[in-house]
Amino acid sequence: MSFSTGERVTRTSYHHDLLFRIATISGDMAILHGEDMRLAADAPLDDLVRVNEKELAKRKKQGKEQEEFSYRLFRQDYQLMKEKRDYQSGNGYQHSAGLFQLPARVLHIDGDRTYLRKCTELYNRLGLDVHGVYVHEKEMPQEIGSLVDTIQPHIIVITGHDAYSGNKGVKSNPQAYRHSQYFAETVDVIRQKHPRLDDLVIFAGACQSHFESLIQAGANFASSPSRINIHALDPVYIAAKIAYTPFMEKVNVWDALRNTLTGEKGMGGVETRGLMRTGMPYIPDHEEHD
Repeated sequence: MSFSTGERVTRTSYHHDLLFRIATISGDMAILHGEDMRLAADAPLDDLVRVNEKELAKRKKQGKEQEEFSYRLFRQDYQLMKEKRDYQSGNGYQHSAGLFQLPARVLHIDGDRTYLRKCTELYNRLGLDVHGVYVHEKEMPQEIGSLVDTIQPHIIVITGHDAYSGNKGVKSNPQAYRHSQYFAETVDVIRQKHPRLDDLVIFAGACQSHFESLIQAGANFASSPSRINIHALDPVYIAAKIAYTPFMEKVNVWDALRNTLTGEKGMGGVETRGLMRTGMPYIPDHEEHD
């Protein structure tokens, strides 16, 4: 059976557990990118099964339902945070109508254009100011410095594809992962200029990433403590939780993880201060009339 890049497939040897896109084909091997999970995998062509339209629609429907559930949970959390913030900043709601907010700016660099588009749509839906940039994982350490200088973000998300390979070494060895070393190098470049974890918040990692090396390099949050796959949208919820938490409060790690689609097995981090600043009075634009 012949295949083409971009086709959706599953793997027989893994009991068709995940949906993939074919990224490249070389000889009788293909490199696959997860459709919803940030996983990159090598697979022989004779292990692949093309997904028909009916099955594809079914899988996409299930994925969308899961994504909408997480979105609704986050919106509930956001509303509670907003009410608390307005009450505290507005002297018990007396002046809450005159408040304004300074939103956090997010730089999201992604090794997958499709994931980047999906994440950007979710950032916009959540009301966050995001600058999304596609960069291949291996080029991220070289590109990140100029991006940070230009965009001046408050939160940086460094993600794409990753995977552990038993053929390259044991799980404790960062070199045994497809892209973990590049994520860690990128974090290290940032921390050389911005060493304080509360001044510039970083999420780094993808599916099965070497969590320990990313945290050691200076990431506030990272994947994947249990070396499991993470959902493409998980980093967005981490960024949003930090962005909408008042800067005088710390973000409890569990609170940041509980609205992700993967949870604590796929994500982890350290306590981090929120970035939302509220001020007053709010003066709306209006035209002067004689």
